[in-house]
Amino acid sequence: MNRLRQAAPLVALVLSGCATGPEPVPEETAEIAAPQGPELVAETVDEIAARELAAKKEVRVTVAAVGDMMLGTDYPDNRLPDDDGVSFLAGVTPALSTADLTIGNLEGVLVAGGEPGKKCSNPSACYRFRSPPRYAHYYKAAGFDVLSLANNHARDFGETGRSQTMVHLTDAGILHTGRVGDFASIEVNGLKVAVLGYAVTRNSNMLLDYAYADEVVADFAESHDLVIVTFHGGAEGRDVTRLPFDDEEYYGEPRGDVVRFARNVVDAGADLVIGHGPHVVRAMERYKGRLIAYSLGNFATYYGISVAGIKGVAPIVVATLDGTGEFLEGEIVSTEQIRPAGPSVDPAARALMLVRDLSLEDFGEPGLEFRDDGRLLAAERPAVERRTFEPGSEGDGGPVPCTEPWFWEVETVVGTDDGMGHGPDIESAEWKSVVQFRLGQRGNPAIPDVNLPVWCRAIEPYVRERVRESRQAP
Repeated sequence: MNRLRQAAPLVALVLSGCATGPEPVPEETAEIAAPQGPELVAETVDEIAARELAAKKEVRVTVAAVGDMMLGTDYPDNRLPDDDGVSFLAGVTPALSTADLTIGNLEGVLVAGGEPGKKCSNPSACYRFRSPPRYAHYYKAAGFDVLSLANNHARDFGETGRSQTMVHLTDAGILHTGRVGDFASIEVNGLKVAVLGYAVTRNSNMLLDYAYADEVVADFAESHDLVIVTFHGGAEGRDVTRLPFDDEEYYGEPRGDVVRFARNVVDAGADLVIGHGPHVVRAMERYKGRLIAYSLGNFATYYGISVAGIKGVAPIVVATLDGTGEFLEGEIVSTEQIRPAGPSVDPAARALMLVRDLSLEDFGEPGLEFRDDGRLLAAERPAVERRTFEPGSEGDGGPVPCTEPWFWEVETVVGTDDGMGHGPDIESAEWKSVVQFRLGQRGNPAIPDVNLPVWCRAIEPYVRERVRESRQAP
């Protein structure tokens, strides 16, 4: 371009002295002089992209993540800490507050009064947690930036209770995720970061709908620099520390195939995946350069959730990512709960040892090195062979009709009455009749009697239509 600009005066001089116009430029000269605009622009774009990528690789973001939290409940009896929970997280605040971004899973609601929305057929085996709204500020003071409300206690006081919890968290300066369509977006060190919460429970972003979860993650990966997925899934209890690499359930409730879910969302663009729900710690792996922690256990749970034995041992996982989402290094801060106190750093480092042993047992080569001092480093790992799923199987556009995961998706999408708060009775003709009514298909001659096995497949197209409508709703 400079050469062409410098040549302009000479061209003008020649034109002014030639009445008959300039001599034709030889064809081969014209070809040499023709600017190569498109190629130059393409090279410039590539150079810009390379510089931006190199700059992103220099950025560092530290993320601290923990599992289940419930600082005390005042329902049905007052079981709040003696100091009202003010110091319950004091012993772990230094580890939580120094990270660039700190996330956790909030069990129960932050509500002043009210009656529970979750119905319990056996109150002695059913827990409903309600903490005072002021507790939101205790989470903020400890360093939390985002809390997930995608779990089986988020609706203990109905959807109204979760809505009020969202308001109180926002007032305290904490972002939230978990309800259908509710995702958090935050800027960290100049990067746009999304936090997406999933669970298997009603009106939450649905873990069981694998294909749609992948679509959502891919969309956020397009609009954000980093995507963090947190999920509440897997069976519960001290005997479920090992990953089954298959679908899990708990008291008949589908809890998902968490390995499939976690690896799927990484394939779709997630950069960090954090699990909780089993109330015990589980393995970790580095998959395609991204860290997956399958369960971080009970982190800060006052009376109402058992912390006996390994249920009282949990890690704070601190992961350092670069600006592209690559896991660089991390730390496992082992904690323990000894009631009535809150969590404190465990000098025996039991969480670290549990996670290390489970990771080696479940994966053989998890792609991670667990140092005795708690450091977590990337290690060599062979390429992971993924299981394949046949077209039409669960997750390819939705669960297979007439299977238990399908009934749960129908319950979530259609929304039968709150008395069925833990999900449908798959043998209930009454439940199926309510579904058919809610879909506007009562009296449709094309749909057979609810007692016939073919009912599921006949109603399936109307369920899929409702799913599409709900996804397109603003």
